[in-house]
Amino acid sequence: MTDSEINLRDYNAPDDDVIHFVVPPNYAGLRLDQALAKLLPEYSRSRLQEWVALQQVLLDGAPAISKQKVWGGEKLEVLPQSTLAEQPYLAEDIPLDIVYEDEALLVINKPVGLVVHPGSGNWQGTLLNALLHHAPQLAAVPRAGIVHRLDKDTSGLLVVAKTLIAQTNLVRQLQERSVKREYLALVHGELQHGGYVDQPIGRHPSNRVKMAVIETGKEAVTHYKVERSYPSCTLLRCTLETGRTHQIRVHLGYLKHPLVGDSVYLKGPQKCVPQLRDLLTGFPRQALHATRLALEHPVSGEMMEWHAPMPEDMQQLLKQINSALNEPE
Repeated sequence: MTDSEINLRDYNAPDDDVIHFVVPPNYAGLRLDQALAKLLPEYSRSRLQEWVALQQVLLDGAPAISKQKVWGGEKLEVLPQSTLAEQPYLAEDIPLDIVYEDEALLVINKPVGLVVHPGSGNWQGTLLNALLHHAPQLAAVPRAGIVHRLDKDTSGLLVVAKTLIAQTNLVRQLQERSVKREYLALVHGELQHGGYVDQPIGRHPSNRVKMAVIETGKEAVTHYKVERSYPSCTLLRCTLETGRTHQIRVHLGYLKHPLVGDSVYLKGPQKCVPQLRDLLTGFPRQALHATRLALEHPVSGEMMEWHAPMPEDMQQLLKQINSALNEPE
């Protein structure tokens, strides 16, 4: 049996969660976990090892061990769905702005104020709760298919996987940096040229709520270019190479051009022309919007791209800035 023939395996009827294999002869001498990684490349190694540990992988009818050798001809049974319901969260009827949906993906235009995942102080009313109501089958996918997040007060595009296979594929794309994410950001100060920030980000050493550029942090790269310059502020288009927590907010603060309205990373009053001071200091949330998302479809392999226009509050702010400066919109 060749690897190409392995990909034609029978996934059984839709109501049967067990995947059946016969170990190919050319896998003789491999450890079970190595064989599983070749047989099920659409699942992560950590996920496969978890299933083995939970006795969801049977070798000739007996619970398997990751390190045991296979010699070809053994019957493998994998039960990928039986313990995947990890969330004890309630489904809630919360409206979703769905930009795209098929059997594998959901693309959401997240509004300002919606928390993505339940946590301290926000156990209900989150995107995850809304997803479980919209697509109840997401209860069988870790984190209801969420593979990346936006801060509560950041608006814009966010992709959700509707199956475990799609989730694993999207996580790999994020790790390989092939997912394209662009943001519109209004920052304090005047920038004339684009550039990039390549500075590691980690937990702030004294304030655990914040992130910071620190030497021991994880690699983080943000590219930015100028969309429009104003006296005292600049509209930027930012592109992420990596996806660290608060990355754009931290990197723009590092440049001494913090986001307008960012209550966490804005340090003290910013230099500002008088006619814009009230507008820029009065904006109630960080002026950040995820405007473009592009990725490879996890099933078809097709490159797909979505755009979300700037939300009403940011559009209104720019109109007010233009009006205050007597400039055309």
